[in-house]
Amino acid sequence: MQPDLLNFLSIKPKLLKIVFLSPPTFYTFAEAMKKIILLLAVVLLTGFRPAGQSMNIAVLKYSGGGDWYANLDTSLKNLIDFCNKNLGTSIAAEQDIVEVGSPDLFNYPFVHMTGHGNVVFNPKESENLRNYLIGGGFLHISDNYGMDKFIRPQMKMVFPELDFVEIPFNHPVFHQKFDFPGGLPKIHEHDGTSPKGFGLFYNGRMICFYDFECDLGDGWEDAEVHKDSPEARQKALKMGANLIQYAFSN
Repeated sequence: MQPDLLNFLSIKPKLLKIVFLSPPTFYTFAEAMKKIILLLAVVLLTGFRPAGQSMNIAVLKYSGGGDWYANLDTSLKNLIDFCNKNLGTSIAAEQDIVEVGSPDLFNYPFVHMTGHGNVVFNPKESENLRNYLIGGGFLHISDNYGMDKFIRPQMKMVFPELDFVEIPFNHPVFHQKFDFPGGLPKIHEHDGTSPKGFGLFYNGRMICFYDFECDLGDGWEDAEVHKDSPEARQKALKMGANLIQYAFSN
């Protein structure tokens, strides 16, 4: 294997894990060609990176009128800074913005989605997001309050065969660099109920983490934005770092 490819695989180990035969299946020629083209698209769109070069993560831009740009100024940027300092990652300091239906989606091992309102995926966007997640990408959804009734049916369009399941406290995502034996921290009050983490699992791999009644994204913002306590912000950043670490290694 050439050094450039080794470097690429070390940076984005999961974006090439397209599942072809799990469980074993016979495909028509057209189906097989579609899967081969998808694999080639992942390789070509992501491109090779020299060793040591930073990678990028992104905020997901969607349609429907919901504020996909909520927390855009400081939230993900602060998480990136925290991860680079505490996990030793080399994530580019500036977040990118990527649209659901864009082929550029495949450039990112981790994509963050948030908002308060309506979310709409068209069929092309649903297919693109599905291919991205099946191909090894990872989506973090943070309900900024009011998103739940909109995001669930849209993700059901992406994965009709999957349901969000509540993630048990012993799942590895809660026990990466930072230990959360009681699951998600409570960052914002919302409806006053316990925070919950939900996941979508495809062939045994968690491809999407959805924090509900928690609001990790708000907790990552600058202190003066929401006046969160230093303790709450640290918990939010540590849990966010766990998500990054988990996504990069699974």
